[in-house]
Amino acid sequence: MSELEISAWTRRRFMTAVAATGVAGSAMMHGLAAEAQNPVDAEEAIKELMAGNARFVAGRPTSFDLDLKILKAGTVEKQEPFAAILSCADSRVPVELVFDQSIGHLFVTRVAGNMLTPEIIGSLEYGVAVLGVKAIMVLGHAKCGAVSAAMKGQEVPGQISVLYQHMMPAIKDIHEDVAAAVKANAVFQAQLLRESSTVIAKAMKEDGVKVVAGYYELATGKVHPL
Repeated sequence: MSELEISAWTRRRFMTAVAATGVAGSAMMHGLAAEAQNPVDAEEAIKELMAGNARFVAGRPTSFDLDLKILKAGTVEKQEPFAAILSCADSRVPVELVFDQSIGHLFVTRVAGNMLTPEIIGSLEYGVAVLGVKAIMVLGHAKCGAVSAAMKGQEVPGQISVLYQHMMPAIKDIHEDVAAAVKANAVFQAQLLRESSTVIAKAMKEDGVKVVAGYYELATGKVHPL
């Protein structure tokens, strides 16, 4: 199916729903989208992330039901994501899909090993200070190759080994259990973000922003809060 056919199909689905429910139904649909995009606080932001993951695990995502042209038009001039995610760069962790969120809902930073660097911290600070995200989740995942390689101190080509130093404080005492190391790293990076960023620490204190950690199961698609 071409992009034009997909766009036409989503528009037909949207207009059919509007026709079936009338003006009130249309307003309700737009209201639900706005509510999902703009939770009022950190607790609601985290709740929406986990509710979206539950829909993903159950095979009942809703993010694709929204017309892509409508979503694009609403985010051309500005973005208002409700949460930020620091994820591994692993191709098996499609962040927006995992949380069943569409265009403009999540501010995503990705790097192998989901670890903090000055560039990542600066990006997340932008998400909090400028975009107004309510919550940040550091998301590790099962069978993470970066964490596994760091645990074993494997020789690797190029500059890949520079990743190790950012993970070693969390995993230096874990030698065999990759899952335990991944979880420890996610928790460590979340705590490091709370302590190392004055911008985020201030937002946590004054605005109730939360920084949490999670673990993504490749086999089930489920995100486990840590």
